[in-house]
Amino acid sequence: MAERRFMKQVTSHPLIRLLLDLRGNPRTCVWIEPLWGVPNNLIAPFVTVYMYALGVNDVGIGSLLSLAMLAQVICSFAGGIVADKFGRKTVTMFGDMVGWVLPCLVWAVAQNYWFFLVAMLLNSFEQVNQTAWTCLLVEDADKTKLVGIYSWITIAGLLAVFFSPISGALIRRFSLIPVMRSLYFIYSLAMLLKCWITWRHTTETTQGRIRMAETRQQSLGALLLEYRSLLPQIFHSRQTLQTLGIMVILYTTTLVNNNFVSLRITRNLGVDESYLAYYPILRAAFMLVFMFAIQHRLERLRMKIPMTLGLLFYVGAQLLLILAPAGHAGLIAFYFLLEAMGFALVVPRKDSMVALSVDPQERARIVALLTAFMIAFSSPFGYLVGLLSETDSRLPFAFNIVLYLLAFAIVLNYQGKAEARPEPAGPLG
Repeated sequence: MAERRFMKQVTSHPLIRLLLDLRGNPRTCVWIEPLWGVPNNLIAPFVTVYMYALGVNDVGIGSLLSLAMLAQVICSFAGGIVADKFGRKTVTMFGDMVGWVLPCLVWAVAQNYWFFLVAMLLNSFEQVNQTAWTCLLVEDADKTKLVGIYSWITIAGLLAVFFSPISGALIRRFSLIPVMRSLYFIYSLAMLLKCWITWRHTTETTQGRIRMAETRQQSLGALLLEYRSLLPQIFHSRQTLQTLGIMVILYTTTLVNNNFVSLRITRNLGVDESYLAYYPILRAAFMLVFMFAIQHRLERLRMKIPMTLGLLFYVGAQLLLILAPAGHAGLIAFYFLLEAMGFALVVPRKDSMVALSVDPQERARIVALLTAFMIAFSSPFGYLVGLLSETDSRLPFAFNIVLYLLAFAIVLNYQGKAEARPEPAGPLG
């Protein structure tokens, strides 16, 4: 009897109800996300340490990031056109093949800077599929459930984090480089399986079929020229420009955190590299509690309220990285808690802003343009942050604080569909 009551309470939770009620493409996209999330979280804490172990220094890491982002700009521009021409489903699968399956194999056998460059350039093709995947996820979904759907995409990644101690334990037993090579190979196989499931269990979206029919007789070059007519929709819309500004800032700060936090805490704060896998678990555990206990209660608030609060948590996290003395593992743990709160409050709402701020009939091409501009505007910062880190390991995080405060100002002045107070509707109502 008690078990039944417990199960009833669990299944009545708004996020659980939403997950169980998902159908079609959103259901498949959410349920197979761990095939990316689990292997990604196994290797993520050790990526820059792996590069460093193979002879790539701070400036080299920064230059790789900038070169990869330039390639991503090109791929992002192509993403919208290709998604319209060949369909969301086909492009999603193709992008995962070229953007993840192949580069993971290159990372698995990497020897020096040039291997990492080839792998990162191949990984840039992931931007081709990112637009198509976004359309596949949201175009036939209930728009009142978008924050919930993006919350589950986040949750899928968080659950995957709990596998990360496996990599830490393996590194302590066998050392960093051979373990990373094996994990990248597993990553490649997992993404191959994800491609197969995408092909078998998704269907082309309604808008995707319309755009495929409309573009059937047009060349890729002609479609590229049509971007000129879409630029005014971005640069003459205050809402879209504000959304783009937030995208650029969060992309840049995420780049800094993903690539320089592990270097800061291992080289300067005295944390052994084998323990890098354990801090994200604390982050994930806290974020999961937040998602299930608090997130759905914030849906009735205007979006800027949780977003501005989340940005302040981000600022606090960066200050901790700057001020923490060596050997204080508890402060590093507190950094991950603050960063988790910021992420949970900001990122799902940023994704919802992107989905709601564009013309649904031109979603693929406008999202592709926004992504391309986001990466283009962020690309110089990879090399710059590498130089800052080479000078002083605290400077990249001071740079992040400035960007988070700028995002705070943008969100305070944001007005758009995403900012409207939601009505009670669906599982999240």
